[in-house]
Amino acid sequence: MATMESLIGLVNRIQRACTALGDYGAGDSTFNSLWDALPSVVVVGGQSSGKSSVLESIVGRDFLPRGSGIVTRRPLVLQLHKTDGGEEYAEFGHMPRRRFTDFSLVRQEIQDETDRITGKSKQISPIPIHLSIYSPNVVNLTLIDLPGLTKVAVEGQPESIVEDIEKMVRAYVDKPNSIILAISPANQDIATSDAMKLAKEVDPSGERTFGVLTKLDLMDKGTNALDVLEGRAYRLQHPWVGIVNRSQADIMKNTDMIYARRREQEYFYTSPDYGHLASKMGSVYLAKLLSQHLESVIKAKIPGIIALINKGIDEMEAELDRLGRPIAVDEGAKLYTILELCRAFDKIFKEHLDGGRPGGDRIYGVFDNQLPAALRKLPFDRHLSLPNVRKIVSESDGYQPHLIAPEQGYRRLIDGALNYFRGPAEASVDAVHFVLKELVRKSIGETEELRRFPTFQSTLAAAATEALEKFRVESKKTVSRLVEMESSYLTVDFFRRLPQDAEKVGPGPEPTPSPANRRNPPATDRGNPSDPLGDRYGDSHFRRIGSNVSSYISMVSDTLRITIPKAVVFCQVKEARQNLLHHFYTQIGRKEGKQLGDLLDEDPSLMSKRQDLAKRLELYKAARDEIDAVAWVRS
Repeated sequence: MATMESLIGLVNRIQRACTALGDYGAGDSTFNSLWDALPSVVVVGGQSSGKSSVLESIVGRDFLPRGSGIVTRRPLVLQLHKTDGGEEYAEFGHMPRRRFTDFSLVRQEIQDETDRITGKSKQISPIPIHLSIYSPNVVNLTLIDLPGLTKVAVEGQPESIVEDIEKMVRAYVDKPNSIILAISPANQDIATSDAMKLAKEVDPSGERTFGVLTKLDLMDKGTNALDVLEGRAYRLQHPWVGIVNRSQADIMKNTDMIYARRREQEYFYTSPDYGHLASKMGSVYLAKLLSQHLESVIKAKIPGIIALINKGIDEMEAELDRLGRPIAVDEGAKLYTILELCRAFDKIFKEHLDGGRPGGDRIYGVFDNQLPAALRKLPFDRHLSLPNVRKIVSESDGYQPHLIAPEQGYRRLIDGALNYFRGPAEASVDAVHFVLKELVRKSIGETEELRRFPTFQSTLAAAATEALEKFRVESKKTVSRLVEMESSYLTVDFFRRLPQDAEKVGPGPEPTPSPANRRNPPATDRGNPSDPLGDRYGDSHFRRIGSNVSSYISMVSDTLRITIPKAVVFCQVKEARQNLLHHFYTQIGRKEGKQLGDLLDEDPSLMSKRQDLAKRLELYKAARDEIDAVAWVRS
């Protein structure tokens, strides 16, 4: 079974870990839930009710600022840690590496830190000051001192100060796991106590409220506070505790707190009014009572705290995995990290190409829609128009007209037509290149691991773009060769079939012309009256040539429509899928440690986020280890 000190010390350490998370942790829902789940004692009272004296009595040290009016202007989260001996010292949350052994300097630092936020005024701030005190003379306890409740604003304070203080106090006492230490002066009517009034509103059953009466020694002669201390005037579920603080004269004389504690006990044991209650009175008893109650509360809350901590650890582990773990400093680890990043990018890029992610279908769209549409729009009608065919064929013949078939004319017409295919072929290459570049951009953006390395993202994008440009150049050469191959060797069989086809579909045999007709053919059939072969230069002859060339070009178009996509896929898509980063890998292998480190230069905001997250995770795990070390969890 764990001791009381180990349980309360556990909660103190968890609270200290939560405190160390600072502003970053405060925005986290699990952090907020964990902080709310940890029980702590909230000290509430009106101004000049003796709150500061009660706290100093519990601590056994004179360390709080004093003065008239509102002195506590920021919440003070005071964590007491019982030690086995040694020198007493204090540490502030905002100065974690400095130990204060002179408690007058602690008082001054509280004042200075308050002024740092509120200025040298009477303003208040909800931003807490965190103070830990380590001493063999304390019990493990967390106390939160708040500004004293007031009814009117004094000079130098805003009119809203009354509401502002109450709102701040309520933010602490409203929490179901807070223990309310309601401080009321005995020399005032308990019915007018600001602390009890607020406690009753937030804790009507009194389960969380401990009542403390101060200034018992200042009551009018002949009066006492037994009705309150014995629960007749105002009943709570927990016993009332009376406190006798140091007098103003004791404070001015710097009376030792240990001596003040002994004198407080003497007061109760020798008092005719309170002697029978002496064993349950005084600051020492109050500290023990709060510790005992905290133990019972902690036992009930620890299972929930464990669940919250484990939930937080799981969430932070997942977030760190998403952000990426810190990079090791050695060259091999950096190179390994870069290669892993490349593999992660390459995997997503291939998923886009292969259909696991959208985008690869756009390449098929180039072949199925864009290329056929471009081929249909080629100006073959103009190129093979009757005037152009006549012009090209005639020019090809030169001074010697063709006798049977105008072969040179055919070749020039075909070459001219085939040149038109270069445009759609190269446009297909460029269109696929654009799609691949876009898929690289998308893949880089979708690779979670790359987000933390903006420099490497740019380097990787540049390397991939450079590789794609090389693939595009090679692809253009290949599709140009396809067109050139069609020009370099015409399909002979196609043209050998032409005379036969013409005979099959041509008109029947013409009647034998009369001699007169042989000598004088009709004017409509004369190609050139001075040329005995003039009929070969008639419109029908050129139309047939244009039709033959058109049929050949159509055959070539069907062929290129099939072979251009094959060439583009082979030269660009397949290469991008298999060798996109091949040259980049070679370059990376030659870089030294500093150059590799420059590539892994992270976004500063991401680095800061990971560091904060790693700090939170470390503290959560430390809290879990603390809980695991407590034997009672399994008892």
